[in-house]
Amino acid sequence: MDNVDLQVLRQLAAWRRESRGAVLGTITRTWGSAPRPVGSLVAVRDDGQIAGSVSGGCIEDDLIAKLREGALALQRPELLRYGVGAEEAQRFGLPCGGTLELLLEPVSQASQIEALLERLDRGERVQRLLDLHSGRVQLLAPKHGADTLLLDARTLRSHHGPQWRLLIIGAGQMTQYLAQMALGLDYRVTICDPREEYADGFAVPGCTLSRDMPDDVVTAMQPDGHSAIVALTHDPKLDDLALMEALQSPAFYVGAIGSRVNQSKRKARLAEHFGLTPAQLARLHGPVGLHIGARTPPEIALSILAHMTAERYGVRIRSQGPEPGARGEVGCAL
Repeated sequence: MDNVDLQVLRQLAAWRRESRGAVLGTITRTWGSAPRPVGSLVAVRDDGQIAGSVSGGCIEDDLIAKLREGALALQRPELLRYGVGAEEAQRFGLPCGGTLELLLEPVSQASQIEALLERLDRGERVQRLLDLHSGRVQLLAPKHGADTLLLDARTLRSHHGPQWRLLIIGAGQMTQYLAQMALGLDYRVTICDPREEYADGFAVPGCTLSRDMPDDVVTAMQPDGHSAIVALTHDPKLDDLALMEALQSPAFYVGAIGSRVNQSKRKARLAEHFGLTPAQLARLHGPVGLHIGARTPPEIALSILAHMTAERYGVRIRSQGPEPGARGEVGCAL
């Protein structure tokens, strides 16, 4: 879940401490274009105060109007749809033809908001199971990698907590920038470097530092489709160990620093010594990051996160840089 939705839950908890009534809205389905993705949250307090958003503001205004008319005095969860036709889409701030379905639930002790926040604060991923008839909530441990919101006639299953993880191999200057930027994009960041001269004194608040060997860290991480592994040491003894495991995992992004020549040598080593297949080697992004002319460590970190973001949303980039020898190519900056 992103920081916007986490703040919605925290605001609900604060309202409950003040003994204020509130309604929680969850986007359950969208058709066509929609301002925010499925699973996004909005909350409306009993006096009309809003936390979070599901549109540019028009749907929120409609929810406030419904509250003042008494239409949100809910006894149990209810579904609302907005923007079915072009006229309504324009009225509610949706792109023409977009449709958004919102499940509204009255917030009470049975909503388990405080218990959910406690588990999220411990870094857990949580499945929230809402009974549509009673309004009662169960908090469960989700299956590994599960994050899909599911709505049926009886229940709404939503997933909360850190879903996107980034493992960085190497505790250098570039790692500091990459880790800090990744935290801002809601990644849970782990940095691995067994070298004392790099790990001693290295710290990025909010990140975990491991001194174990990279292959052991990748194995313990159990990468899934919401995991990224980026190797930044320029040391084959470390980078190759991580890549050996990462390229055999479902991780959505695996990248390594180094020039095109070094990437070719790396792939040859991984194939010869570790038995990686051509299909597995094809998953390696190297030179890592998008070609944006990046030269400094923060610029390169930005290019890496830009490429990770594109992969995360299924936007395929044909090339990460110019052809060898083309003007502007940076040999090993990436």
